[in-house]
Amino acid sequence: MSRASLEKEPSEVAAMFDDVAAKYDRTNDVLSLGQDRRWRKQVVAAVAAQAGERVLDIAAGTGTSSEPYAAAGVHVVPADFSLGMLQVGKRRRPDLVFTAADALHLPFADGSFDAVTMSFGLRNVADPAQALREFARVTRAGGRFVLCEFSAPTNAAFRTVYNEYLMRSLPAVARRVSSNPDSYVYLAESIRAWPAQREMAQVIADAGWSAVRWRNLSGGIVALHHAVNP
Repeated sequence: MSRASLEKEPSEVAAMFDDVAAKYDRTNDVLSLGQDRRWRKQVVAAVAAQAGERVLDIAAGTGTSSEPYAAAGVHVVPADFSLGMLQVGKRRRPDLVFTAADALHLPFADGSFDAVTMSFGLRNVADPAQALREFARVTRAGGRFVLCEFSAPTNAAFRTVYNEYLMRSLPAVARRVSSNPDSYVYLAESIRAWPAQREMAQVIADAGWSAVRWRNLSGGIVALHHAVNP
């Protein structure tokens, strides 16, 4: 997992997300052609949280991904390191317990949650392996982890077209709809540099999770990895 060309200080990454917070959900909807809504539904189904369970939604941004859990009676904690994101989310959903949290040093006790989920956030963590170990620490024994992240399209021809879209079309579209389009150049590069499905599964297993499996969405543009805390 080579990230040398993408290295940014945590404060730089946080500031980047602060800048795009106001239009973040709208921009994602446009850039994904509406697929982000489907992906969120698939994440909720994979987490399979029951009423009364505790779920940590890390990198929750403005809390859009947390809302289905709250609606189902789940005790969800939307957490993020971007204060700008949290402020936007809190204004929109004051009933949710938005929490400022660094994925590498979570402010929660061991075994606090029945499940941890993270969507499109692990790429932006300085040390993904350490974050995965930290997620395991705050998850009870037998609890689960669901990661939704961009991955590698399974069709080689489509993968070439997709990579061209990322590096050319995505920043151009972002200039029209985002409050900070330059941030999406970095995001596009981070997607291209991210491990493919099998490699990511091994990273999760090496961090201490068991029964790791994955499922491709949208032809592998996105992968859902599911694991259990032994």
